[in-house]
Amino acid sequence: MSTVAHHEPGRSAAESAGSPQLSAVAPLPVRRTREPRAIIRPGSDEFFAHQPVGRAELPDPRPLLENLTRSVIEVIAGARDLAQLARWITADVHTVLLKRVILAERARRVRGVTGTVPVITIGTITVSEPRDGAVEAVVMVHGRARSRAVAIRLEGLDGRWRATSVSVL
Repeated sequence: MSTVAHHEPGRSAAESAGSPQLSAVAPLPVRRTREPRAIIRPGSDEFFAHQPVGRAELPDPRPLLENLTRSVIEVIAGARDLAQLARWITADVHTVLLKRVILAERARRVRGVTGTVPVITIGTITVSEPRDGAVEAVVMVHGRARSRAVAIRLEGLDGRWRATSVSVL
């Protein structure tokens, strides 16, 4: 049992501050449950990893494919910050795009050109589903001077689509 100082009623705070009365206090009861708690081991990759989701639980991927393609082209052109795409891309895609952005920025600096919003139109979007919860697509992008193809792989992770691969050809 532990001892704790208590203020006695009828004595002023100044009186009791000089000579506290010690009384015994019962320890807190130990909480016992019938079901054992799950043991979470530090560093458990399964617990903290992205949870895959089936196609039935995900929205139509076409709007995301179109918007993500437009955003990736704007990031490479220097008109958009790569951090704005963090919600829709994985860490691997971020690393690949970051390298591409750095190279494009160096090329613009050498030419003395600033980053501008590219004038593009989204062309055909070809979508295939190799397995449940995964979509692979090729999005055609038409600009003034040239056309490009953007290959994107989306996977259903944590209840939403996330790009696990992006290649601008």
